[in-house]
Amino acid sequence: MDPKRLSSSSQQQVRLRKKRTKREWRPLEDRSCTDLPWFLLFTVFCVGMGSICGFTIVTGGAARLVFGYDSYGNTCGQRNEQIEGVRLSGLDHTDRKFVFFLDPCNIDIVQRKIRSMALCVSLCPPEELQTYQDLKRFAMLNGSELCSYELAGHKYPGLPERFSKCPKLPVPPSKPLPVFNRCTPLDVSCYAKFAEAVVTFVGDNSVLHRLIAGVAASKEIIIGLCVLALVLSMILMVIIRYISAVLVWILTSLVVLGSLAGTSVLWWLYIDHRLYGNDTVTKGMKEAKDEAKEEVAVSRDSGQALLVYAVAATVFTIILLLLMLFMRKRVALTIALFHVAGKVFIHLPLLTLQPFVTFLALLLFWIYWILVLLFLGTTGNPVQNEETGLTEFRLTGPLQYLTWYHAVGLIWITEFILACQQMTVAGAVVTYYFTRDKNRLPVTPILSSVLRLVRYHLGTVAKGSFIITLVKIPRLILMYIHNQLKGKENACARCLLKTCICCLWCLEKCLNYLNQNAYAATAINSTSFCTSARDAFVILVENALRVATINAVGDFVLFLGKILIVTTTAFAGVLLLNYQRDYAEWLLPLIIVCLFSFLVAHCFLSIFEIVVDVLFLCFAIDTKYNDGTPGKEFFMDKALMEFVESSRRLERAVERGRSRVKEAVSEGAEMKPMAPGTSSA
Repeated sequence: MDPKRLSSSSQQQVRLRKKRTKREWRPLEDRSCTDLPWFLLFTVFCVGMGSICGFTIVTGGAARLVFGYDSYGNTCGQRNEQIEGVRLSGLDHTDRKFVFFLDPCNIDIVQRKIRSMALCVSLCPPEELQTYQDLKRFAMLNGSELCSYELAGHKYPGLPERFSKCPKLPVPPSKPLPVFNRCTPLDVSCYAKFAEAVVTFVGDNSVLHRLIAGVAASKEIIIGLCVLALVLSMILMVIIRYISAVLVWILTSLVVLGSLAGTSVLWWLYIDHRLYGNDTVTKGMKEAKDEAKEEVAVSRDSGQALLVYAVAATVFTIILLLLMLFMRKRVALTIALFHVAGKVFIHLPLLTLQPFVTFLALLLFWIYWILVLLFLGTTGNPVQNEETGLTEFRLTGPLQYLTWYHAVGLIWITEFILACQQMTVAGAVVTYYFTRDKNRLPVTPILSSVLRLVRYHLGTVAKGSFIITLVKIPRLILMYIHNQLKGKENACARCLLKTCICCLWCLEKCLNYLNQNAYAATAINSTSFCTSARDAFVILVENALRVATINAVGDFVLFLGKILIVTTTAFAGVLLLNYQRDYAEWLLPLIIVCLFSFLVAHCFLSIFEIVVDVLFLCFAIDTKYNDGTPGKEFFMDKALMEFVESSRRLERAVERGRSRVKEAVSEGAEMKPMAPGTSSA
């Protein structure tokens, strides 16, 4: 082969490789579909989820849930077919549209088992029935028989079966639930035991009623405080760029001062123990009693423990001070990123609506998922319960795995919706960062990002969310096993289970962070999930110290923001609830308000956190492939440009200092040989 041709082909390969390397980070140039097989797989999976819903509707599970069914397998409100081996089945219940429980308080909600016999009736009793004569009168007047079907209404008072096949007296007044047609007692005290099981700190029904009454009386205040938490979260996302510097340096100062104070206290305790503990030790040795010797040994061990603690605290403080010294520039980068993130929300105000859209999508999906799960609970073949003798519907054979398929769908589709939010935010922030003239931004960058996601990158989102699902499912299974075996397993098994759960949790958090950066890389380059994850991982490893600083300092600042919103909302709640002198009634409203405000703050500030992470990835790419020279101008904001310029000035000053030291050392080395020559002369 001709060596010239070989050399020319190798040069072409080198040029192509260089071109490909350059092309790896060319933001917003062209778009192409990514991870199409995963999009098709996710579509097939969603079709399977819909097929489960269709199966429950076709086989009557949905009708049994909505209209209800009695303990003999008859669906209320319609004509039924005979079930083989089940007596009193196949009845015509066209006129009996409501489900009535003979003992409405005997329902095990936790185990999802109905311990009471259920009947289809034409009318729920609107008033209390205290005797069997009242039951007879109600049946004669309204045509609604509340005892088992084989018992005649006019014979209720004299039948011996009335104690087992008639409702428990007194029968509380009830009304039908809307849509689900179950006769529900009007007196909620019937379900007090279930409330006590959930609210374990309530040992008295009167306290529970007071708490519920406090919530009912304060519902307007609770709604107002929830709106206040919402407004505070939106305001904080905009103004945090002005207070981030103060928060970061206050945080840094508190951490340093706290570590110094803790170390000083430990050394003071150790010195105090050495000074005053020696007298105790000497006296104990002179008394020479066994108990005194034991006290001496304990005192000596305490002194050694204090010494170990003091030394460890000293080492920690020194390491912390060194980290603060060497990472102060990176703290400045965190402040600059927070400043730019605040600008992003000013230019892209629709980002603040992302938590609402995501929550609405999750809420609709969860409602659908719960409904289908309930449909599955009333789908299947009729089976007689051996304990209660009542007829239930259960999935048997391969159909019982439909519930597991449905459970996997809950995790995967939930993660998919959250990943769509991350990709949407990343696409909008990437568009903002890599547009030099901010006045030429698209009219609706958020909508443009959503359209790009739907058109090109649903497969990437499906793949990333599936990876999280693969890690989350084993962790949830182990957590379920751990809860089921609580108090039964040995210490070694318990420790092993907790270790596995903790490791899987850490892996899930790391993968979530990597996925988020992979979505940002996909938004920049339109590459597949694996390629984007690899490119993002390389960038993050090259900037590992910066990543650690931003995550540590930034996350803590955002946590302080969440605490600020919660405490402000709680303080406003205390002022507004002050007119209620029964302070026990404050508890539940304040807990509800604090939980909601923390949830709202977490949702909004998590969007802010995503924006900061995407900005950092864009900044790292910008500084790696551009240097500010003509043709390689930076894309970054003015605040980040100032950070880069200050870093360069500092680097130049350090280089000048090093060059001066080298010159001084070289001059000293040249001067040394001159001394012997001079003396010989």
